[in-house]
Amino acid sequence: MAGFSLQGSSSISSKSTHLGLELLSDSTSLRSISISSQPRNFSFKSLETTRMPQSYSVVVRAQSSSVKMEIDTSLSPRVNSVKPSKTVAITDQATALVQAGVPVIRLAAGEPDFDTPSVIAEAGMNAIREGYTRYTPNAGTLELRTAICHKLKEENGISYTPDQIVVSNGAKQSILQAILAVCSPGDEVIIPAPFWVSYPEMARLADATPVILPTGISENFLLDPKVLESKLTEKSRVLILCSPSNPTGSVYPRSLLEEIAKIVARHPRLLVLSDEIYEHIIYAPATHTSFASLPGMWDRTLTVNGFSKAFAMTGWRLGYLAGPKHFVAACGKIQSQSTSGASSISQKAGVAALGLGYAGGEAVATMVSAFRERRDFLVKSFRELEGVKISEPQGAFYLFLDFSSYYGGEAEGFGLIKDSESLCRYLLDKAQVAIVPGGAFGDDTCIRISYAASLSTLQAAAERIKRAVICLRPAVPV
Repeated sequence: MAGFSLQGSSSISSKSTHLGLELLSDSTSLRSISISSQPRNFSFKSLETTRMPQSYSVVVRAQSSSVKMEIDTSLSPRVNSVKPSKTVAITDQATALVQAGVPVIRLAAGEPDFDTPSVIAEAGMNAIREGYTRYTPNAGTLELRTAICHKLKEENGISYTPDQIVVSNGAKQSILQAILAVCSPGDEVIIPAPFWVSYPEMARLADATPVILPTGISENFLLDPKVLESKLTEKSRVLILCSPSNPTGSVYPRSLLEEIAKIVARHPRLLVLSDEIYEHIIYAPATHTSFASLPGMWDRTLTVNGFSKAFAMTGWRLGYLAGPKHFVAACGKIQSQSTSGASSISQKAGVAALGLGYAGGEAVATMVSAFRERRDFLVKSFRELEGVKISEPQGAFYLFLDFSSYYGGEAEGFGLIKDSESLCRYLLDKAQVAIVPGGAFGDDTCIRISYAASLSTLQAAAERIKRAVICLRPAVPV
């Protein structure tokens, strides 16, 4: 510790006490700090019995040895339990390689390559020009929430009022807030695999337990109702359904959803979070069914949707949740203490998007037609590769391919291909194509390719991948 000495002074002030504090360093340099205070606010309890002058100086002599203060760098157990997104990590890595001059084809992120339709973009620019740049109500503008209610009624057959809608900064925020709002520590969130990478981590952020239910490529990655029934307990709180699916592109037919609804109805605590962000990107004859439209499911369903995928508005960050008022109000409360309302400019653009017509009108239909052409090309191309298993996607813009027959093979100059991650690293290194390992989505047999890129880009990528794997003989007989 430092040594202290008190030096008295005879100067006395009746209105203030003057302290002269001098710090003597090892080099004998002095620094002084003057502090003034009212007498009634200052005392040294250890000197209460001694009459002290009201003006004095304190000399502090620092010892040559010092104790290093250790800083606590620990993190919350909740945060430590969360894994970073591999989709984001691979996308960032691929972007860094491109910036370094490496000609990487990026097929990792789920981001349409189309520009936002001009009508929507113009609405956003008009909002800026007209000074519509201030805070909006936390739950979203009445104009946008009313438009969302109209869309859900006309397109999905589910009725809501504006106070049963909360608009957020993207569908991802809506999902997280829904899970935080309804889950208590120890509750279970039921997640069919393959799943979007964020679902289990959002459950962990809510101190809930993700319960993963595997599905198979032979069943087009659709949940078996019998498996669901066998895994439900009194702790089961939320079942997450995503149709069309990321990462598989699978679409749940109405008949299967009705079977699932009957099971849900037998479990009073169980809610369904229906992620419908890809609903407009769907390929006939497949059709979309909103879970909340099924008999008895309106009260049990939180419907999440947004503008990022169908309207090519990823950077506008706009999504929404619809559901029973008490659940929606709870989500709004969380939002009010975190981000507050979504961008005023984006909300004006969202109104314009919903004004394009049924299912996005011609603008969205044109994009979906292009996605279908890309899907058809990739499915045909990869069916030519020995040992690759394919479940043809019925929606979204992802191809989830089973490449597990190539695991166990050796790649010259690279090493062993042992799983989906090592295969993706090999393809990034050898073919300079960035895709996401299926292990990130809960199925290590597969890899995910996003075909939200131009047909010419996909043709080049497919050729590169074929050349890279042609030298890898399938390790498992087909």
